[in-house]
Amino acid sequence: MEILVCIKQVPGTTEVEVDEKTGVLKRDGIDSKTNPYDLFAIETALRMKESKGAKVGVISMGPPQAKEVIREAFMMGADEGVLLTDRRFAGADCLATAYTLSQGIKKAGNPDLIICGKMTTDGDTAQVGPEIAEFLNIPHVANVKRIIEIKKKSIVVEMDMPDTVEIAEVQYPCLITVDKDIYQPRLPSFKRKLATKDKEIVEYSLDDLEDKNEKNYGLNGSPTQVKRIFPPEIDTTHVMWKGSSDELADKVFGKLKELKFI
Repeated sequence: MEILVCIKQVPGTTEVEVDEKTGVLKRDGIDSKTNPYDLFAIETALRMKESKGAKVGVISMGPPQAKEVIREAFMMGADEGVLLTDRRFAGADCLATAYTLSQGIKKAGNPDLIICGKMTTDGDTAQVGPEIAEFLNIPHVANVKRIIEIKKKSIVVEMDMPDTVEIAEVQYPCLITVDKDIYQPRLPSFKRKLATKDKEIVEYSLDDLEDKNEKNYGLNGSPTQVKRIFPPEIDTTHVMWKGSSDELADKVFGKLKELKFI
């Protein structure tokens, strides 16, 4: 069984500058980390590896420094890593990102199971995983909270839906997106870090993919355009009130009414 986990490098801080012309985050020179939801996806894959003897690979799209998150996946126990890196991929929205990853997955060999985190902390759309499945023309299940059974030709999962909890059996090849706390992600191993420090990370550019049409990637391939994006404003001003409980209750009520919350 071959499992491929989609992972992403995201900003490790909220203090990120935005390119006013393109609406794209300026990622150069800022602290970055593995998308937290992807750690749950990696752990899910590694649990399957330990129980079923699966081979686990990871794939990411980003600039060369995104190799860091692949190295972290190696330290957790992943066997292989692929990085899609090309300036022509930059500025991609969810659809263009999903299309690029789907092309990379085809190039990497079409695994039995693709696992994605529910969403990324720098986008919060939760769209890329299902869109990858659509581009690959394979079934998918989102919001997976529990793996019930791993069969030879299918996987049985429990989904956390808005109003219900549902159980689905999906045949391979398929894609699932996992929610947080499906498993507790393990810490990277220093021993594995030493063992994998020279491990090859396969790199693909646009020229390596089946579809080489630049109009389908990056900003050119993004049907949605960001009108305005900005980091949250930090306001540390505060007011302290003193008085009895009745006086403080009146002040809170008055302030909420002044701010038109009530």
